[in-house]
Amino acid sequence: MINTDVIILGAGASGLMCAIEAGKRGRRVIIIDHANKAGKKILMSGGGKCNFTNKYLEPQHYLSNNPHFCKSALQRFTQWDFLALIEDYQISYHERAHGQLFCTNSAKDILAMLVSECEKAKVLMHLNSSIQAIDFIADRFVLTVGERQYSSQSVVVATGGLSIPKMGATPYGYKLAEHFGLPIVPTRAGLVPFTLQSEDKERLSLLSGIAVDTIVSVGKCTFRENLLFTHRGLSGPVILQISSYWTPGQAITINFCPDTNLTELLKNNRQQKNKQLVKTVLETCLPKRLLTQLLPEAVLSSAIVDCSDKSIQQITILLQQFQLKPNGTEGYRTAEVTLGGVDCNALSSKTMAAQCLPSLYFIGEVVDVTGWLGGYNFQWAWSSGWCAGQYA
Repeated sequence: MINTDVIILGAGASGLMCAIEAGKRGRRVIIIDHANKAGKKILMSGGGKCNFTNKYLEPQHYLSNNPHFCKSALQRFTQWDFLALIEDYQISYHERAHGQLFCTNSAKDILAMLVSECEKAKVLMHLNSSIQAIDFIADRFVLTVGERQYSSQSVVVATGGLSIPKMGATPYGYKLAEHFGLPIVPTRAGLVPFTLQSEDKERLSLLSGIAVDTIVSVGKCTFRENLLFTHRGLSGPVILQISSYWTPGQAITINFCPDTNLTELLKNNRQQKNKQLVKTVLETCLPKRLLTQLLPEAVLSSAIVDCSDKSIQQITILLQQFQLKPNGTEGYRTAEVTLGGVDCNALSSKTMAAQCLPSLYFIGEVVDVTGWLGGYNFQWAWSSGWCAGQYA
């Protein structure tokens, strides 16, 4: 029997941060993970550059059945706190659009920093280790891992969600929560590309590779970013963002010309007796290939001077209020995050501990807190891990 103070299940972002903080308190900490390496998702994130946080971070950038739950953790360990750690290690980073912060060199720098901090805190890592059983007996957890048994005062579940199963994602954290009586908010893929209905796919797959600055809306939610056409459907930052707010059966609305008043542009050209074709004028705003798929050839080939108000209205609707009903999403295979998870109402927002069993903690993506694209999910991992590390 291996006796310790804290066992953390998962060697990802939140698990490593929690281990560091618990270790700093003099707690004996062991991380257990079925993977052969720590921090695999850290290494692959941001195209290998790790979008590790965001300068403009607010609670409204998170989705949860309990939208207030994330506030405590995010206020107690902020993006500036994580940046201070980055700067202590002299890791070079840079800012991209919307306050997104990335490593200049490699995500390996972030992982090396976290591993170094774990070593300083005397944290032990047991990788390639799968848990067969976990029980709570006489105020201690007893874990069976292969032929070994562990006994621990606290257990922290940092097992992540279901996104990108090829990286080792499993539903273990949710099953463990249910085993101890915690409710689960139904899960689904978030920050994920859309697939299209067969008719739309046949038409729009011809645009594969084209990226356009757009405004995309669903319900009352709106994002502006690049939209990317793929051979499977729609992707790009704006689609990933809106996917977290979309539910099956809903239509999305796309504005392909967010900086142009098309009605005014076309009417002004008509008033000036412009004899150019409609497509000639519109090609100053959008790629030719896109226009040929969105507008009828008869409209594109007509002269501006001959356009009726009705025709101008039709063009404006098709380019600035384009309605499309996705067939679905690509699912967990390509999703960046998992929406839903362990119900926040069953956890303490201060400690991240289960209210029914205060020595059991849940942090990171396994919890029903999901951030926008742009470093928000990593910050939730750092913040929730830090909080649990103060108490576990």
